[in-house]
Amino acid sequence: MVRVQVPATTANLGPGFDCLGMALKFYNIVEMVRLPGGLAIEVHGEGVQDIARDESNVVYRAAMYLFKQVGFDPGGLRIRLINHIPVARGLGSSASAIVGGLVAANILSGNKLSCRELLNMASELEGHPDNVAPALLGGIVISTTVEGEIRYVKIDPPAGLKVAVAIPDFHLSTRAAREVLPQHVSLADAVFNLGRVALLVTALQQGKLDLLATAMEDRIHQPYRASLVPGMKKVLAAARLAGARGVCLSGAGPSLIALADSNLEFIARVMKDTFRENGIMARALVLEPSPVGARALEIKTKPS
Repeated sequence: MVRVQVPATTANLGPGFDCLGMALKFYNIVEMVRLPGGLAIEVHGEGVQDIARDESNVVYRAAMYLFKQVGFDPGGLRIRLINHIPVARGLGSSASAIVGGLVAANILSGNKLSCRELLNMASELEGHPDNVAPALLGGIVISTTVEGEIRYVKIDPPAGLKVAVAIPDFHLSTRAAREVLPQHVSLADAVFNLGRVALLVTALQQGKLDLLATAMEDRIHQPYRASLVPGMKKVLAAARLAGARGVCLSGAGPSLIALADSNLEFIARVMKDTFRENGIMARALVLEPSPVGARALEIKTKPS
């Protein structure tokens, strides 16, 4: 039996569309056990009503994909999912499922694949690396794909940085959030984002949190996705007034995040209250960045 813990993630951080993400101390657990045959899947916590318990399950599909690549036959599998990351809220639930399935399967099959190979595989399954990279590696990860290979740099989150998260009580699929995006952007908007993402990465590396307000601005995806998240602009503005260093949509949304080094509980409460004032119920959390990505909590083998 293998027990794997995978952190939540927040992608983009504003201007870093599809190339920047951060792991958070908020975890899903994947337990995987070999059986003589068949498939049994249990789901506990988030997603109990939504997550498949058959061969279409994302964790199972990721595991079987890895087994096929390494030539391993597990026989059957029992998978137990203990989920804290809400589904389809922009906090990397699908990435955690993919990474959890791959890491658990890799251990069960004898750790034949390296971390880099797992990252390439996870990105292939997810379609882009921005969430799977921090889910696997932890920390803040800048990543891109070059001829099917992921090139990345991991940086440690600045000391004292925390994240207020407002999670609206409705789902928003990544597909729907991508469908509202334009196929082309203006040169002015491209230059705007290039400058911001360069400033953002440097500010995070050097701990210059005073730059985050400017560095987390975006013109590539957030203006178009705002129509899908009622009250988004007002919630982000309220978080800034409450003391947030920088604010943005988390991944494809609908969750919103605020980065700060003080007054986190107050900022989170303001975000939740502002959502409510705009007709949306939400819950608020204060989380820390996770410097550690997916890891095995427990490995048991049959006694000889």
